[in-house]
Amino acid sequence: MVDRIFAFALLAVTLGYGFIAFTAISAPFQYDPLGPESWPRILASVMVICLAVLIWRPDIDGLEIAKPAWLQLAGVLVLLLAYAELYEPFGFVIATFGFCAVFARLLGTTTLRAVIFGAVAGIGGYLLCAGLLDLNLPAGPLPRI
Repeated sequence: MVDRIFAFALLAVTLGYGFIAFTAISAPFQYDPLGPESWPRILASVMVICLAVLIWRPDIDGLEIAKPAWLQLAGVLVLLLAYAELYEPFGFVIATFGFCAVFARLLGTTTLRAVIFGAVAGIGGYLLCAGLLDLNLPAGPLPRI
């Protein structure tokens, strides 16, 4: 029941954010194909859908998290902070490769599969975002393609 109360409260905040995103945010020029006002609108829309699912789903009797799961959550938090710090100096490809490979390894996959996943996420993500969507991503020490 507490999670539904929290979801309703967060839904009210999200609806306010969505109202601002759809009515007040406008850019005088667009420097990427989607435009800067699209991201807050997408975020608000996805958040409303997620909160509706959270409100609709049945209650969970109890939520007990084992100690190893707390350690994994702490590891993910450290990884996210490291990714945020290394994103610009190392560039999208290297930072995303490192984050995804270590994250996959943390979740229990083999080292080879983690490296492959990191490479696909880093290179594929860069090609998708920079090439197809024409977004500006930091290159870091790698040459721009």
